[in-house]
Amino acid sequence: MNNGVVGFVIENIFRNPPILLGLIAALGLILQKKDLGNVIKGALLASFGMYILQEGTGLLVGAIAPINVLFQNLSESGGGKALADTYVADYGGTVGTAMALGFVIHLMIARFTKIKVIFLTGHFLWWFPFIFVAAGVEAGLSGVALVGFGAVTSALYWSLMPWALRKYVFAVTEDESFTLGHPSGILSLISGKVAQIVGNKEKSTESLNLPKGLSFFKEVSIMGGTVIFLMFIVLGLTVQGAFTDTGKTLVIYAFDQALMFGAGLIIMLQGVRMLVNQIIPAFQGISERLVPNAIPALDCPILFNYKPNAAIIGFVVAMVISTVLIIISNITGLFGVILIPLVITSFFECGTAAVIAEGQGGLRGAVIGTGVAAVFMVAFVGVSAMIYSTTIQDWILIFGGNGLSFFGTIAKLIGGLIGQII
Repeated sequence: MNNGVVGFVIENIFRNPPILLGLIAALGLILQKKDLGNVIKGALLASFGMYILQEGTGLLVGAIAPINVLFQNLSESGGGKALADTYVADYGGTVGTAMALGFVIHLMIARFTKIKVIFLTGHFLWWFPFIFVAAGVEAGLSGVALVGFGAVTSALYWSLMPWALRKYVFAVTEDESFTLGHPSGILSLISGKVAQIVGNKEKSTESLNLPKGLSFFKEVSIMGGTVIFLMFIVLGLTVQGAFTDTGKTLVIYAFDQALMFGAGLIIMLQGVRMLVNQIIPAFQGISERLVPNAIPALDCPILFNYKPNAAIIGFVVAMVISTVLIIISNITGLFGVILIPLVITSFFECGTAAVIAEGQGGLRGAVIGTGVAAVFMVAFVGVSAMIYSTTIQDWILIFGGNGLSFFGTIAKLIGGLIGQII
């Protein structure tokens, strides 16, 4: 890994979202000439909000992780992590350098072009150079060329994709002060375009008519927990040996995971509210003084707060469709590699895609748009798993199927052309 000042900044600020967002909030408030008390208050509340959001997200991932592990074990791919570990050991320093250089380029784009967006989803400031450098390695690049390739491709993603998503985010939030900075972007564009064509805005996911006795399902934490409970029960009853090593009965274990998921949603959404309430007003100082008219690109849970039912519906639709397609792909050997169901991507990326689709076409748009996005999700992960065969194939099988897979594949093709030239 990087040593010295650059390494310290990367590890302790860029890869530490609560500190990063707190510093951004402090800078914005200082530029607005707020007094010291308000600067400290705003910075800490932004950090608290981001930390709470992370903890809620951690609970959500923890709730669904056993399902992911179950599928990995069934596909005998659970030991593949060593491939990505080797890649990090060999190229971690290159990734860090590309990240630092790429962020400088990204800020220059925001300052001197019409693309006025600053990417603030801290962990993806690391993960995009991670996959773009891997694409460069697969294409045969090395040394300075590899660092430059990772930096430029990362900067272009951080700038262009959030900027392209602005009108879709506004359709959901009616707020032009921020946009989406997350690899769910490509699936959101797909679902949004489909929803524009087939959707109907007159019926929203947030106004579902339920019998009075079932009205509690309008609470997103209860709906989400119920979905998780049923998933564990179905898998426990249909997959031999599933969840037998938990020390609990299937029903109790499923209920525990459901409670974790529901609580995670509540905590995450509270963190979102705190973060938005602090970072958006504070960012005005940056957009007025340093990068005129710039807006922040933020993590996908920011949108869940606006259409929570759509996020859960998108998760369910994506899980069902993508799992069926993955089974078919594995039986036919379509991609030449065993795929595993994309539980995490189905929730975060396709949940976001459903929210974007809801903004374009209501309930019908969310369902159909996410269904189409789920098909692309499987295609993206399958193709990217093939091109990352010597670097991060194991990692992309778990966390891919999104912009990391799609743009990583494109980057590999471009890297190959560059490699031929140099």
